[in-house]
Amino acid sequence: MLHFSRCQHLKQITRKYFSGIRVKMDKHTELFLSRPCALEELRRSWQSIHTLVGEKNIILMGPPGAGKTTVGRIIGQKLGCCVIDVDDDVLEKAWNMSVSEKLQDVGNEQFLEEEGKAVLNLSASGSVISLTGSNPMHDASMWHLKKNGIIIYLDVPLLDIINRLKLMKVDRIVGQNCGTGIEDLLKFRKHYYKKWYDSRVFCESGASPEEVAEKVLRAVKRYQDVDSETFISTRHFCHRDCAQKISTKFFSEAVLEGLASDGGLFVPEKEFPKFSSREWKSLVGATYVERAQVLLERCIHPADVPAARLGEMIEAAYGENFTCSKIAPVRHLSGNQFILELFHGPTGSFKDLSLQLMPHIFAHCIPPSCNYVVIVATSGDTGSAVLNGFSQLNKNEKQRIAVVTFFPENGVSDFQKAQIVGSQGENGRVVGVKSDFDFCQTAIKRIFNDSDFTGFLTVEYGTVLSSANSINWGRLLPQVVYHASAYLDLVSQGFISFGSPVDVCIPTGNFGNILAAVYAKTMGIPIRKFICASNQNNVLTDFIKTGHYDLRERKLAQTLSPSIDILKSSNLERHLHLIANKDGQLMTKLFDQLENQRHFQIEKILVEKLQEDFVADWCSEEECLAAINCTYNTSGYILDPHTAVAKVVADRMQDKTCPVIVSSTAHYSKFAPAILRALKIKEINQTSSSQLCLLGSYNVLPPPHKALLEKMKQQENAEYQVCAADVNVLKRQVEKLIQNQFTKRFSE
Repeated sequence: MLHFSRCQHLKQITRKYFSGIRVKMDKHTELFLSRPCALEELRRSWQSIHTLVGEKNIILMGPPGAGKTTVGRIIGQKLGCCVIDVDDDVLEKAWNMSVSEKLQDVGNEQFLEEEGKAVLNLSASGSVISLTGSNPMHDASMWHLKKNGIIIYLDVPLLDIINRLKLMKVDRIVGQNCGTGIEDLLKFRKHYYKKWYDSRVFCESGASPEEVAEKVLRAVKRYQDVDSETFISTRHFCHRDCAQKISTKFFSEAVLEGLASDGGLFVPEKEFPKFSSREWKSLVGATYVERAQVLLERCIHPADVPAARLGEMIEAAYGENFTCSKIAPVRHLSGNQFILELFHGPTGSFKDLSLQLMPHIFAHCIPPSCNYVVIVATSGDTGSAVLNGFSQLNKNEKQRIAVVTFFPENGVSDFQKAQIVGSQGENGRVVGVKSDFDFCQTAIKRIFNDSDFTGFLTVEYGTVLSSANSINWGRLLPQVVYHASAYLDLVSQGFISFGSPVDVCIPTGNFGNILAAVYAKTMGIPIRKFICASNQNNVLTDFIKTGHYDLRERKLAQTLSPSIDILKSSNLERHLHLIANKDGQLMTKLFDQLENQRHFQIEKILVEKLQEDFVADWCSEEECLAAINCTYNTSGYILDPHTAVAKVVADRMQDKTCPVIVSSTAHYSKFAPAILRALKIKEINQTSSSQLCLLGSYNVLPPPHKALLEKMKQQENAEYQVCAADVNVLKRQVEKLIQNQFTKRFSE
């Protein structure tokens, strides 16, 4: 067996080790294994396998031509440790011939087997190991290596690889048969690389070996520094004379808990990761799935969700369940206006872009010792998207995770109601509430903050509550991807060059969608202005213009764009926290005042900071209908009412000196009566599915959403429950779902 001794110098890059998760338990949860306890056990298990300490190896993986050998030597020199090149130091010594001679001698399949056997005989510690491009295709040898190392994937642009192979005069690689091009084979091999890596180093086009080596060392440090990426509440603060340590949560805990115990929302303790312009340019030709993997890996620590597992989730989330292979395509509408189509998911709204992924992340994060009920308030689109997303989990996961959705009984469109009700499944129920969305959302926050009730559920039923509204970080984070992807698509299509600014205009109710665009800008996407578009529930418009958030004389109006019929915009708190330099004491003061006095005023300096990036206006019902009609008559394109609101505001507020991307947040099929009215088509008082068929008979863009039509035919006249606008009644509905869903009960 080949053996390479460990190098003590590798310890230089080991800075931190796991620390136990501090557990704060109330009188109820003391009797039950809490979420933090369970997560601590998971992290300890992860530590024992994956933490890079003195005897572990740094293993460089990537296609031929990725620069593994050169980068490995640079890292070895920096750390003063042993460097092993599998080609030169293992294979050729074991075979007494060159790799190319061996390949020619035994052929592709036998070569992979012989190569794997040679690697199985490798014993190394504290070393830098550069793999061959074909090592990842042999499972047994990769498991052997992975047990004692961290695998770093050098993700080099395909064009760079091909050019390097040409310079190296390589015209054949392992696995290449007659008629198979190198480019096709390299694409095929990516599936193997994705299976094994612990951390990806995204190598922008033209990056030098020295730059890549520095990235590898940063990736290793991040990988082992599991306490470095934590979350805090927007309302956390310490008094001057208080030595209390900031209460932080890991990503997995933030996802499971949804809402912070002090009523605030979870935000990253540190800044968002930033991408260089060269890194962004390397993503211009990537698919949506590829972009999502690169971006989200930077935002989610592998201790919470391993990179390979995250990749599997992303591929499952954005596949054939979307009617467009581009997932979130950008379409040129007219002039400098572009439409970001966010309605190609299974329920026809932008919520699918996060809620096809978030349930998989949620299921991965839950500890093995309890069940979860996800409580959701919906103003129209979230409910069906949540129910659909969680219905995609596997059987075992659905037995431990249930969903209950509360919606305003008379505050959503007929189509939305039919869709929400019809989306009930084996692990999902819906309840209509005789009030508006603001009541539903506030009631859920009160339920979360009722420690007696949540403790009772934990002790009595072994069940914990969580959320899937955009107050949950796991729901908000995936939305960052489509804003970044939209900009990259404009670059890819030749409308702009990277670095040119764009504006975004977003129909806004709960502030989550537009906040995701803000986060995309912090990661390096050059967005100039955020245009906040409201309907006649225009509290955000007034706030952005004046800094005064005032609900005292406001009553929620029901409009043609019900998903933004919201007066209390939850995610605004996250943005104010950001621009107020994370002043949790101020957030507590402002939002307590909003709750108790129904208004608050921010200081002039914060108003000015807000207005540096934001402009806002609102749209009347008549203007909304006119925009739908005018756009259809001039371009043959049908806007849904929310998108029409955004277009009206974009026309009014944008100065046309740069492109503006208008977020189209729902398919028009969900609002057929409003569309028929706008297009002056005589509305026949029919079922929602009949109205969809009528719209489908017109030759329009975008085409009818076939999945919605087929689903609607199955969903009409489904049964559901309606309850009074009383928090205690909603609590009883939650407990009833738990009793019906989970048979396992816990006793003191």
